[in-house]
Amino acid sequence: MPPGTAQRAGEKIAQLARQPNDLLTFWSEASQVIAEVVPHYWTPCWYTLDPASLLITSHYHYGMAEFPAAWLAEEYHGDDVHRLVDVVRSDAGISTLHEVTGGNPATSPRWHRNLTVGGDQELLARLQARSGQVWGMLGLYREPGRPLFDEADKQFLCAVAPQLAAGARRGLLVGEATDPEGPDAPGLLILSDRWEIDSATAGVDHWLDQLPDGDRDAGRLPSAVLSAAGQAVRAALDRAPDRTAVVRTRTAGGTWVILHAATLAGSDRRKVAVIVQPAHPARIRPLLMSAYGLTDREQAITRLVLSGSSTAQIAADLAVSAYTVQDHLKNIFDKTGVRSRRDLVARIFYSHYEPRLRDNERRTAGGRPVRGGPHRRPTRLVPAPGGV
Repeated sequence: MPPGTAQRAGEKIAQLARQPNDLLTFWSEASQVIAEVVPHYWTPCWYTLDPASLLITSHYHYGMAEFPAAWLAEEYHGDDVHRLVDVVRSDAGISTLHEVTGGNPATSPRWHRNLTVGGDQELLARLQARSGQVWGMLGLYREPGRPLFDEADKQFLCAVAPQLAAGARRGLLVGEATDPEGPDAPGLLILSDRWEIDSATAGVDHWLDQLPDGDRDAGRLPSAVLSAAGQAVRAALDRAPDRTAVVRTRTAGGTWVILHAATLAGSDRRKVAVIVQPAHPARIRPLLMSAYGLTDREQAITRLVLSGSSTAQIAADLAVSAYTVQDHLKNIFDKTGVRSRRDLVARIFYSHYEPRLRDNERRTAGGRPVRGGPHRRPTRLVPAPGGV
């Protein structure tokens, strides 16, 4: 690889992550850049995860329109190695199937599954933002006879992972802004170099009217919008792509909103994209309450179980005893109708996240934006494969 290739590729991904593109556009363009540095078989396998639960919300692999049901069953009901949550929870956040099997991947059912579509090697990388939230995963594969993924490959992917996470988050927000799912959907506006609205999505007026000190009739934008845009312009002038332009402010009604801003590339006259979104709690919280009637503490423990925490880790995180955690788990199992942690994860995934995954597959096929988080519409509580 020529000197400087990895650095230039990293800069390209950082630039792509700042643009107000939908998620599939970002994945497609980022895939081309990654291929320049990390050769791989076929195309990358991209996932979005709900940061609150680490459960899959979408899957994008060009040429594979539907994630096989049997693979999902292995991911959420099996006990094989190298599951997504295992890599997310690992210290490094990146690993290969060859590594976790001690160089003998044939011992893993996952390897035999991958081989049916031509992939001998599997590398999984966590897409974790600098804030700590995990927004997705990247899977790369190599066919038999190719060199193993090496440390240089992993170092590059670890370096660009925060930008890939930021791009995934922005892509989901842009998708919701351009095709709103509800009244609290994000809004997107593009400001000209004269700090005037150049274009905007339909839902942005709802947010601008709620922000303080703005006056649309007089042509005066809220100070929070101007502040976010100004931070984005300064970061661009300083050539600091990693610097985030984020403003948190309270609306006239007392709720909190977050504004994300980034300059647009490819224009002689600088423009800035600003996304306004509600600073609402994770969507899984009301879901767990409405669907199962879990208490606040039971919800907190359930979220930790979903993300792969052990009883000892949950006890440490919540500053309670392991016995207390076990008592809460018994109540959670009773309310959700399951018998084990694995059953609990499978029940919540298949009842609330698998419908989101399948809906996103249909949306992708129809050229519509991808959604994040659990499915919002009421869903029938269905058993997972294996009799959960």
